[in-house]
Amino acid sequence: MHSWRWWTTRTCMDPNSRNSSSTDGLGRNPAGMILLSLTLSVLALLTTAINSLVITAIIVTRKLHHPANYLICSLAVTDLLVAILVMPFSIVYIVKETWVMGEVMCTIWLSVDITCCTCSILHLAAIAVDRYRAITDAVEYSRKRTSLRAAVTISVVWFLSILISLPPMLWGHHRTDEEAQEKECLIKHENIAFTLYSTFGAFYIPLILILILYYKIYQAAKILYHKRRPSPMNKLEINGNKIPMCSDREQQSHDVLTLPEKSMSEPSTEGRISAASPNFQRHSERSIKRQRISGARERKAAMTLGLILGAFVVCWLPFFIQEVIINICNRCVPSSEIATFLTWLGYLNSLINPLIYTIFNEDFKKAFHKLIKCRNEL
Repeated sequence: MHSWRWWTTRTCMDPNSRNSSSTDGLGRNPAGMILLSLTLSVLALLTTAINSLVITAIIVTRKLHHPANYLICSLAVTDLLVAILVMPFSIVYIVKETWVMGEVMCTIWLSVDITCCTCSILHLAAIAVDRYRAITDAVEYSRKRTSLRAAVTISVVWFLSILISLPPMLWGHHRTDEEAQEKECLIKHENIAFTLYSTFGAFYIPLILILILYYKIYQAAKILYHKRRPSPMNKLEINGNKIPMCSDREQQSHDVLTLPEKSMSEPSTEGRISAASPNFQRHSERSIKRQRISGARERKAAMTLGLILGAFVVCWLPFFIQEVIINICNRCVPSSEIATFLTWLGYLNSLINPLIYTIFNEDFKKAFHKLIKCRNEL
């Protein structure tokens, strides 16, 4: 997000500082610049294509018309805006090494950049809240989880994004040097309060919220999976021997097979089952299978949550750490290459989001397969 890199941009994006730098960097020679521009363009195209696929899948697939998926659709729309309205201008800025589109376009680009990136991050927090409520208060929340509620949540996310983004834009000022202003696109603030307001509102507070919620989601899911396991083992007498069996609660569950009916021809065996009978063996095998499935689901949940948190932290934390450092230490100014890398690492989250939030969902997989299949048949 170039819009947040106020102090970094002031130094690193200055054409004079570029010309005075060594010409050995990747962006300082034609071959390196072509490679860089192609790489960034591919990332922008992939981000556009994958987010468009997610949006289309949700719109045309009836089974995906669910309030939880509306949040994912809104996240995809936000990330699509980053890919279409932010990334291309950033590529031109990097390749040209100067801003060539005028002051008005600069203001628009910065506004869209900071608002869409903030909105994308806040969507992740909103999805975390939705999932937390869905798993910890499933019955009650299922009644409240309506399309209207999803629409209100999305509206609140966009409102907060604008609220976080607008003040720095309004109270910031561009360089007074007209020649330098024509070559740069940045916002300059002298007060560190604006940096704290933006970085904490757009990242650090959502990060803390997401970490807490997903930790609680994982703990709740772990407890739920353990409750569904065949169990705390009760003892059942079979042919005079005590055999561990599932708990009464597990036996009453709709997805657990009941014990075989007693044989009418052997009244003396009432309440007893032959351990060598096929029915008992099948029951034991299925109990073991359920345990394995439960363990697999728990591992899958942990992996999914790990990917969600890992991608978010890896993509955005370095950028926002940089923001804090360069505003505390005036002499700690990163090179333009590092600044550009951290900015695009943040943009990369808009490519990763639609993959992580849909790839583990079977309904999304089927919808994607149908869309791709239809496209190939056309």
